Amino acid sequence: MTESSSSEAGPPGRPISRKNLLRAAVAASAVPLIAGGGIALARDTGGALLALTPACADGDDPTPEQMEGPYFKPDSPLRTSLVTSGTSGTPLTVRGHVFGRACKPLPGVLLDFWQADAGGAYDMSGFAFRGHQFTDANGAFTLTTVVAGLYPGRTRHIHVKAQAPGRPVLTTQLYFPGEPRNATDALYDPALLMDVRTAGSGRQGTFDFVLDVDQQPDPTDPPTDPPGGTWTAGTSYRAGDRAAYDGVSFRCLQAHSAIVGWEPPLVPALWERG
Repeated sequence: MTESSSSEAGPPGRPISRKNLLRAAVAASAVPLIAGGGIALARDTGGALLALTPACADGDDPTPEQMEGPYFKPDSPLRTSLVTSGTSGTPLTVRGHVFGRACKPLPGVLLDFWQADAGGAYDMSGFAFRGHQFTDANGAFTLTTVVAGLYPGRTRHIHVKAQAPGRPVLTTQLYFPGEPRNATDALYDPALLMDVRTAGSGRQGTFDFVLDVDQQPDPTDPPTDPPGGTWTAGTSYRAGDRAAYDGVSFRCLQAHSAIVGWEPPLVPALWERG
C-alpha cells in the first residue's frame, strides 16, 4: 500500500532550526581517516555543510509539527529495532535526545515511529516498520531501521509521535538530506532534517527533538567553564581533558591539537558532551 500525494499537504518550508540539526554529539563514533592521516568530520549531509550549533538557549522554537498522514496505527509494539534478520534495505540507525524548552533532557518521553519499507510500502495488516520506545534517564533514544523507500508524491521520511509524560502529543516527520524530492515535496520542512552520514554499508542519523515543555533552568545555566577553560583552536588536548564550548561542557576522547572546524559539537569522535 502506498501513501497518496493528495492525502498530505503542508506549509512551505521554514528556516532550518539549528537546535534540531545537532545540539551536540549524541554518541561518540569512529571517524574515518582521510589522505595524509587527518581526521574527516563525522558528518555527511549530501554535500551541504551544517551551521555550527550554538548554545542551547538560542531562541529556537520547539520541533515543528506535521500532519499524521493516513497510515498511522495505534498499539505499536515496544521496541527500538524495526528490523529482523530478513529485512531488506539500507541499514539506518537514528540517535538523539529529547529536550524541553530550557534545553534540559526529558526522560520517559514516548516516541512512536512508523515508516514505509525499502520499497515504499506501509504495512497495514501488521506492525512491520512500526514501534514505540521511551527515552532513557538522559533523554536519549536509538532507533534501528532501514532507509525509508520512495513512493509517489513524497520524499523519504520517517513519521514520529513524541509525548512527554502528561503532556500533549507532538506529531511530526523526519527527513533525509540531499534527497532530490525534498525540493518538490509540499510537506518537506528543512527544520526537520536529520544529520545523516555513511557508516560502512549503512547510514547513521542524528536528530534532537525539542518539546514545548516548560523547564526551570539550572542555577548554573549556562555552565561555568570546567578545568581547561574554553575550547581554543591551537590547544593540544589529551584524552580526559575538559573544555567549554558555547556554554556547554565537553570531555576529550582522543588526544589531538585543536583546529578550526573541529569544534567539539562537530566531532563526536574527539569530544563528548558532559
